[in-house]
Amino acid sequence: MNVNPDTDLQALAKRHLLMHFTHADAYGDAALTVFDCGEGCWLVDRDGKRYFDALAGLYCVQVGYSHGAEIGDAVREQMTRLPFATNWSYAHEPAIRLAERLATLAPEGLNRVFFTSSGSESNESAIKLVRQYHQARGEPQRRKFIARRVAYHGTSFGALALNGMTAFRKHFEPLMSGVRHVGNTKRYGRPVDETEAQFTRHLLDEIESLIVQEGPDTVAAIVVEPLQNAGGSLTPPAGYTAGLREICDRHGVLLVADEVICGFGRVGEYFGSTRYGLKPDIITFAKGIASGYVPLGGVIASDAVVDAVLAGPQQMFLHGATYGGHPVACAAALANLAIIERERVFDNVRDNAAYFRATLDALLELPCVGDVRGDGYHYSLELVTDKQARRWTGSIDARTFVSTVLAPAIFDAGLLCRAGVDHEGTPIVQFSPPLVMTRDEIAWFVAQIRDIVADAYARATR
Repeated sequence: MNVNPDTDLQALAKRHLLMHFTHADAYGDAALTVFDCGEGCWLVDRDGKRYFDALAGLYCVQVGYSHGAEIGDAVREQMTRLPFATNWSYAHEPAIRLAERLATLAPEGLNRVFFTSSGSESNESAIKLVRQYHQARGEPQRRKFIARRVAYHGTSFGALALNGMTAFRKHFEPLMSGVRHVGNTKRYGRPVDETEAQFTRHLLDEIESLIVQEGPDTVAAIVVEPLQNAGGSLTPPAGYTAGLREICDRHGVLLVADEVICGFGRVGEYFGSTRYGLKPDIITFAKGIASGYVPLGGVIASDAVVDAVLAGPQQMFLHGATYGGHPVACAAALANLAIIERERVFDNVRDNAAYFRATLDALLELPCVGDVRGDGYHYSLELVTDKQARRWTGSIDARTFVSTVLAPAIFDAGLLCRAGVDHEGTPIVQFSPPLVMTRDEIAWFVAQIRDIVADAYARATR
């Protein structure tokens, strides 16, 4: 009997592979895409169809798909020398070298690196480090965290509690208590006569008022992404990051920057904190540190935070994981950073960011594109039916439009990006491509998106 290996793979996946955040329909009769190989910004499935990956996997494949051999060589060499070693009371060279490298790249004063295997683990670790810091300083009542609405910080219970996305939290509540949420930096939809300075003041006043209301001596940390991913590529307004630092200093609150997506060149710098002048006490990272080639994440903390914890009653950070700082993962990350520097990958982002933005801004000519926002190589389109109201209104259901018209059209065209509906019921199309995307590829890609969005909207409204 002849068995089609690709059909067999699909059947095996549907029978045995529980896919992440995947609707039950994917396990039915419809074909399942099975990726086979990649090069540059492109992926190829088992049927030979090519896809332009405008989401860099999941915001992580910074150097594209062409460096597997070089990073693989580093992995192979480490595998043959020392395939595993723990960081529990011991150390090994790859973790030491990578920690030192990150300390030189991070904002001033952040010198201590704790490794994990994912972004969720990194944010979970930061929560515990913050809590233990305040306990060590004799303020165990500081247990509350402030995060932003619609922000995504991971799927583990502590990180999930930080999430400002109600739909993600509600099915698993009760979660970690003491988390409060404040407004994010989305300006589109705000009063048209509001200045940027007024918007910044509004955001900071809300945080200040919340801290006073909760009791300043009960608040442990504020957690923000320098550029917020969920909600659609939300950049900070002028004065916002400095205002956050001032509030934290005045009330003895730590400032945590979630750089799981922003970090490692997404906005043209090693860290988004550097790009926007944010001065955190703690940075969390993952994704781009190894371009997604291996799982790796971590926390970079200030000397002041770590020294306080080590001087506390336990005289250690009471946290760890078997695979945190795995020697093979650290070797892969060091190779990835070498590629980034040799190929001047961040220069590519900085050189092309204005062109990328201008090309996307031209889409505002379309009747359904209400806003274009973002920075570096991370942008979002917000689609509307009423440009004056800056909303998606009328008889066309946004979720139906996205799920049955827009998202299938994007995928059928061989483009991988994120098309969804935000918490306000507005369609968002998001792009976060590999950082090696060229100017010619930008022009080609945006032209494709223009045609797809215009056609999808016309079909939905005819």
